Amino acid sequence: MKEIADLDAHAQAALVRHGEVPPAALVEAAIARIEAIDPALNAVCHRAFAHALEAVGTVDRQAPMAAVPCLLKASLEYPGFPMLSGSRTRAGAVGKTRYPLVARLDAAGLIPCGMSAMPEFGLIGTGEALLYGPTRNPWDLTRSSGGSSSGAAVAVAAGMVPLATGSDGGGSIRIPASHCGIIGFKPSRGWNLRARAASLIDDLLTSDGLYGRSMRDTIWAAQFLRAQPPGEMKIARPLRIAMSLSGLNGLPPDPAVAEVIGKAASLCETLGHRVEPREPPLDLAALGRAFDILWSYGGGEVVDLCRARLGAEADGLLEPWTLGLAERRGRMTPDDLAAALAAVSGIDRELESFWQDYDAVLGPVTSSTPPPLGLLAPDRAFDALWRDHFRHVNYTQLQNMAGYPGLSLPLFTASDGLPAGAMFWAPKGGDDLLLALGTALEEAQPWADRRPPAGEA
Repeated sequence: MKEIADLDAHAQAALVRHGEVPPAALVEAAIARIEAIDPALNAVCHRAFAHALEAVGTVDRQAPMAAVPCLLKASLEYPGFPMLSGSRTRAGAVGKTRYPLVARLDAAGLIPCGMSAMPEFGLIGTGEALLYGPTRNPWDLTRSSGGSSSGAAVAVAAGMVPLATGSDGGGSIRIPASHCGIIGFKPSRGWNLRARAASLIDDLLTSDGLYGRSMRDTIWAAQFLRAQPPGEMKIARPLRIAMSLSGLNGLPPDPAVAEVIGKAASLCETLGHRVEPREPPLDLAALGRAFDILWSYGGGEVVDLCRARLGAEADGLLEPWTLGLAERRGRMTPDDLAAALAAVSGIDRELESFWQDYDAVLGPVTSSTPPPLGLLAPDRAFDALWRDHFRHVNYTQLQNMAGYPGLSLPLFTASDGLPAGAMFWAPKGGDDLLLALGTALEEAQPWADRRPPAGEA
């Protein structure tokens, strides 16, 4: 079973397509892996094994990923599956609607084996929901797996499934990918199918995708889930890449992370690309404040909905971090929100000349390698948690506000032995350029054989 689980999605699908194994063998291998290693990791919050074994019996063998097992993030609505979104307020909620993204996954022949754990409503960059308990990093069980697509990244990194859905509203695909040593791709705004009901803040910031361990899986997922027709993916000439080490707080990352970014820059240069230090000409303080406002509004809207549904009971079920975001939103005015939206709308204008000189930007995903569990726990005192959280995660939000694509690659391990992703980002619509670059970098610096200790079981 481990031999199957070690394969990427393309290789697993080929086993079925060529008649080397029956479709059920792929699902059975995933179930065996989840049962063997998830108790130590806590990545799978709902096991849908009976559903998976039934569904694989009727799968269309002509589908591109026929019988390939996957996990769905706990916030993704899937008919008949729980829809808890990592929150104690959602007890008993069951998915009913099949949104276009889910319908597309079914059409691919993918078989959901369960749902992956996440922080409450995806509002924090670590998988330590009070509902589930901590989702542990497969490289070091005492470390955070990142968030909010924490369980999904852990499951793919540890080889439970080759594909798992993630969503990214402020780095929620790229941060767990960086911490767990896999690929994390956030597409451009509007480049993937609708995954959930409409929401102003969510629609502005969030893109959905599939985690994979190989670039071919990542590229297939990005193109299969794209709302627009797939484009040609190639690098026609050497790229001009700016290396930026400043987050929205204006600070550089820890030396261990900066060293990884430097190695990634050198690798790009060996492939013929030009890399030079250059910070994009942006008002980082204004954009940091904009994200503060948008994130607080998003948290506040969640609390409003929970209170409307549950009344006074909601505050006893919601996590302190979520309640703190709502309180922070309460101190903001409509003018604050208007200023945040204005700052976001100005990004393209401010970078217009920059994109004439550069094709992409290389930088960190987070300020450090995976932090210890507890440092970003949602029940810490709010002000201290806010400070530590946004010191750690302040490199990925820019792409969400601008609607730009971002790609975290596991090119190098940091000096402390833990993963640290190198993030490449480009202007809106530059998805295929990033994916083509990722393919070239994977060929030059392969990571397929690099597995976490928890994945060796």
